[in-house]
Amino acid sequence: MAEISARKRVWGWMMFDLASQPYNTLILTFIFGPYFALVVSASFVEAGMAAEAAAARTQSIWSLALTIAGVLIAVSAPVLGAMADISGRRVPWIFGFSGCYVVGAFCLWWMVPDASNMTVMLAAFILGFLGMEFATIFTNAMLPDLGTREEIGQISGSGFAFGYWGGLVSLFIMLLFFAENETGKTLIGLSPLFGLDADAREGTRFVGPFSAIWYLIFITVFFFWVRETPRPSKTAATVGNALSELGRTIQNLPKNRSLVAYLGSSLFYRDALNGLYGFGGVYATLVLHWSIINIGIFGIVGALMAAIFSWIGGSADSKYGPKPVIIFCVCALILVCANIVGMSRTTFFGMPLIDGSILPDVVFFICGGVIGAAGGALQAASRTMMVRHAQSDRATEAFGLYALSGKATSFLAPALIGSVTLFTGSARLGVSPLIGLFILGLILLIWVRPDPK
Repeated sequence: MAEISARKRVWGWMMFDLASQPYNTLILTFIFGPYFALVVSASFVEAGMAAEAAAARTQSIWSLALTIAGVLIAVSAPVLGAMADISGRRVPWIFGFSGCYVVGAFCLWWMVPDASNMTVMLAAFILGFLGMEFATIFTNAMLPDLGTREEIGQISGSGFAFGYWGGLVSLFIMLLFFAENETGKTLIGLSPLFGLDADAREGTRFVGPFSAIWYLIFITVFFFWVRETPRPSKTAATVGNALSELGRTIQNLPKNRSLVAYLGSSLFYRDALNGLYGFGGVYATLVLHWSIINIGIFGIVGALMAAIFSWIGGSADSKYGPKPVIIFCVCALILVCANIVGMSRTTFFGMPLIDGSILPDVVFFICGGVIGAAGGALQAASRTMMVRHAQSDRATEAFGLYALSGKATSFLAPALIGSVTLFTGSARLGVSPLIGLFILGLILLIWVRPDPK
């Protein structure tokens, strides 16, 4: 078999970000999530529920799905990571979880407009989401082997930038040729391609099969270009042995205060960031009453900024280290959350707006740009910081712990949003707990050493 060059291996590794990004961009945030909120809330209104109560109930259901997924990832990720490190193989795990991604995404085609199969579709969404998240753990663990300490910041940032460009292109394709608005036409006035029935929202529902096909195309390049040398193992890759290895790692954590502080910090700020991603489109649907097309344009702005600033953040990471990048991005996201909470369709921080004011729309578009820019750079720098704290021979387990820190309380943001939404009866105020989570993450960064090795 021909030798794969180091450069081609890096490009192959980045193909995973390109392949998997549509699940975040199209399904979680800008197409399926808002569509789910729209049809489910409409079904509640049709059943006799008041519009604001229906919006709050819908947001609570969406938060429950994300909570369930987060708990499953938190429980499983460290163990799976330890098993992969014991076996010395990562690619087979990526292959298996890729199957979960494709099946879960494809099944979303059957999310009908009357929301009668809501529970089954949420199960499919969770399956695909788990596939994406678990596969990400194993690809992240490959990062330390792709370059030197000075290079991995730029590689990580470029990977996220590459992924966001893919998210942007895939979003353009969906908006221009498939996702229909209230008139049954796409963004450029076409009927959905392939004769898809706009009345049955088949153009929007095509986001599931489209994301699955997109993933299959680009993940194939990943498997062709990414090679790993299996590490010999003295023990079998069983759950029991994995738990033993994980137990020893956890016992040693108190000796590394910087790592503990970083895991705690990222636990809070990544949870809050995922809350913004998971509820941004839902917020635009329920609070600002945006159409799927408007939300898609909002997504284009966010994805474009993410693609640009992930690369810029990677350059800053290589030059200054990941910690300053993380601090700057978290502060920017705190300001975004404050604006979201202080704004509604009719008021801006308590000041009434004239009927038809476009100020909320303009402000939220700006917020979308900042979320994309800061979120992309933050994720890339966070991945680099974890590499700096990880031992090379335990990288998958380390990223399993990283996933645990991101998911152990990943139910927290959705649960807090759901609880505050139910308590206040307001989808807008339900976003307010994210501010506190970002601040907690910022405080814990005080004890994180930028170069622990």
